[in-house]
Amino acid sequence: MAEPLTLKPEAPAAGGRAVELDPQLTGRRVTPRRRPLRWLVSAVVLVVLAQFIVGVFTNTHYEWHKFWPYFTRESILDGVVVTLKVVGLSAVFGLLLGVVVALGRLSTNPLLAGLAWAYVWFFRALPLPLLLIITFNFSYFYPRLGIGIPWGPVFAEVQTSSLTPLAIGVIALSLNEAAYAAEVIRGGILSVEHGQIEAANALGLSKARQLRRVVLPQALRSIVPAYGNQLVGLVKASSLVYYVSLLDLFGAVFVLESRHPESIVPILIVGAAWYLVITAVLSIGQFYVERFYARGGARALPLTPIQKLRRFVRLNRRGF
Repeated sequence: MAEPLTLKPEAPAAGGRAVELDPQLTGRRVTPRRRPLRWLVSAVVLVVLAQFIVGVFTNTHYEWHKFWPYFTRESILDGVVVTLKVVGLSAVFGLLLGVVVALGRLSTNPLLAGLAWAYVWFFRALPLPLLLIITFNFSYFYPRLGIGIPWGPVFAEVQTSSLTPLAIGVIALSLNEAAYAAEVIRGGILSVEHGQIEAANALGLSKARQLRRVVLPQALRSIVPAYGNQLVGLVKASSLVYYVSLLDLFGAVFVLESRHPESIVPILIVGAAWYLVITAVLSIGQFYVERFYARGGARALPLTPIQKLRRFVRLNRRGF
């Protein structure tokens, strides 16, 4: 336990002047508050957690000796790469389209606002497996898509039947993601105090500059946590691209367990472990992005895990 603190007879005030303390308080020792219940609960939780972990790793039904060979299997690694491609491309395209739809919903133009609302309503209403199947069969209804003059010559066109399963999966996930991203972005923009916009108008800033310099930096404090949650959902939703014959991580696990029915449990654990790794990386990135945009909005930045560990060790050395 740390040495008790002793009050000094004089302490500097906020203005720099020395303030005399009550003589009765001078020399009185201050000791940290004891919290036996906290330590008791912590000990119980640690014991239960340790028992669970030991039980998992000593249970022979998990077949841990097969975990690493399947974890690093080439088909699984190829599936992880496909999943990362689908998630990365869908996140970028979905975010860009979501920004456009969100600005459309906030527009004073009733036509643009109505179309943006209809987009959000339509793609949030469709189940993602159904949207993937519709996108997969899109070439049946529209064999070609082109750019040109309405009811006139076409300058460029593309055969929709030539779309690869990766392109189909990315298109469907991007359309779905944009609907949710638009609402996240719209909510973040609406969370900015109206006085900030009035101040920007008083300074004569253009609408584009207001959005870039005043609104978005403050809105991102609300957007980043919600959109980070959307990205985690996107990682799980990417497993549905198996409907369009794309072998992502889930597809690789599904095919592998059908070929090796004697190792279903370790193969499923491998799939779960890879999804946990991907989600953990996204969560770490989200934490640092949130911490970056918390500047100016919080008295102190959130502590990083290393800083929390150092603080915990320092306080325990002092007896707290």
